Amino acid sequence: MVKRRVYVAKVEELPPRIGFAMTVDDKKIAVFRLSDGRIKALENVSPYRQGPLAEGTVSGEYVYCPLYDWKISLLTGKVQEPDEGQVPTFEVEIEQDDVYVWA
Repeated sequence: MVKRRVYVAKVEELPPRIGFAMTVDDKKIAVFRLSDGRIKALENVSPYRQGPLAEGTVSGEYVYCPLYDWKISLLTGKVQEPDEGQVPTFEVEIEQDDVYVWA
């Protein structure tokens, strides 16, 4: 499947530490602006019972699943031990003040 660049929002439209949910084709994506200004994107589905990660609590470089409190890296998508799993991540590109994801 060929990835394409998809517009998300202006940087200032993404509040820090609050998830922004979007769908591209059949992919559910959660986009986050970290407190240091970096923007990260991962699949908006927790590996356990498919909780919506965009509704999770963000702390540093992690998001906590709103249903089961699993700690997931916003950098790698890896679920932290003792839980197991991996969430797909998406490349983010910022051009001027426009945020794009490759999906």
